[in-house]
Amino acid sequence: MSNRLSTAPATAGTSINVLGGFALTAEGGPISLPATAERLLAYLALVGKPVRRQQLAGALWLESTDDRAAASLRSTLWRLPRPVRPLIRAGATHVSLADDARVDLWRAEASIRQVGAAPEEAADLPDEALGLLDQDVLPGWGDDWVLLERERHRQRRLHALERLCVLHRDSGRFDLALRAGLAAVSGEPLRESAHRRVIEVHLAEGNPGEALRQYELFRRLVRTELGLSPSPAIRSLVAGLLGRPADGGR
Repeated sequence: MSNRLSTAPATAGTSINVLGGFALTAEGGPISLPATAERLLAYLALVGKPVRRQQLAGALWLESTDDRAAASLRSTLWRLPRPVRPLIRAGATHVSLADDARVDLWRAEASIRQVGAAPEEAADLPDEALGLLDQDVLPGWGDDWVLLERERHRQRRLHALERLCVLHRDSGRFDLALRAGLAAVSGEPLRESAHRRVIEVHLAEGNPGEALRQYELFRRLVRTELGLSPSPAIRSLVAGLLGRPADGGR
């Protein structure tokens, strides 16, 4: 058997979604898959490059012997519904998604790279991209390979959202700045840097009451969840509004 991967194009209009949950959709609507096929497509979407068959089988059938895992992989590939098969490149040694497969995680990662580029490129980020940055990878899935990718992507998207918040604030687009900042807060409510970005937007827009409200929200969260007080960095943002030390200790 040849080592070359097949070059069948992906089915037009078919998308793999792993942000906010797994879904496979085509122009006609959602496509139902067996659990093993979902896990196969999800793994390939998260890796984003050709994977050795042995690695793929071992990750998906962790408790099976090598021979049994390899057989399970062959069976899963063989039983894929016909509309799904063009999404997969399966060779003798490697398996991957087709180069033109549509994966929401790949689009989100491209948006993150755009945010990290020149400010003018980040400012042109479409609304759809901002929505993608507001979702975690496969929430509820407990596999190690999902947990690692979920945390990696979460940190990248939160940093990108904070950067977007600052860029939009500096350019006077306060509505977009707040949308990005609040998305970062929603992604991790205990993330102080995200709350600071939101407070800075409110102050730049001339809304001190909103800034104080955001600070109080964060102060209560860290006191209740962590037993901590806000740092001097975030207290200093609103200290002048209170006219006294802003931690209060209450």
